[in-house]
Amino acid sequence: TAITVEATINALVSRVWKAITDKEDMKHWYFQLEEFNPEVGFEFKFYGGSKKKRYLHLCKITEVIPKKKLAYSWKYEGYKGESFVTFELFAQGNKTKVRLTHEGIESFPKDNPDLAKKNFVKGWTHIIGASLKKYIEEN
Repeated sequence: TAITVEATINALVSRVWKAITDKEDMKHWYFQLEEFNPEVGFEFKFYGGSKKKRYLHLCKITEVIPKKKLAYSWKYEGYKGESFVTFELFAQGNKTKVRLTHEGIESFPKDNPDLAKKNFVKGWTHIIGASLKKYIEEN
């Protein structure tokens, strides 16, 4: 039951790749990361959630194909379950199609409404279709 979100961004693949792999770019459209290095095995963490409850996200990069694919594990400190996030980039002339896939959400605790699939769908749709697109096209 993977989530897939796609958006076409009016920018070259090289610009989109920089936006999804450079921590200075990422802080404008994604999360505030202390460190990020697009290499297999690199581990990073960040806080996210709502005003009521914050979650420490623990991630580890599992695959990097420069300007094509970035994948990493995604889990939460103190909670069972592990999922996987994949960004894929497809050149379309002067534009880039971004496809985000998030798999394994069903492994998270069912009794936590914050970790419900609908929240991930809403979050990724906003992050990919609005935040990332706007950031790249306006900068």
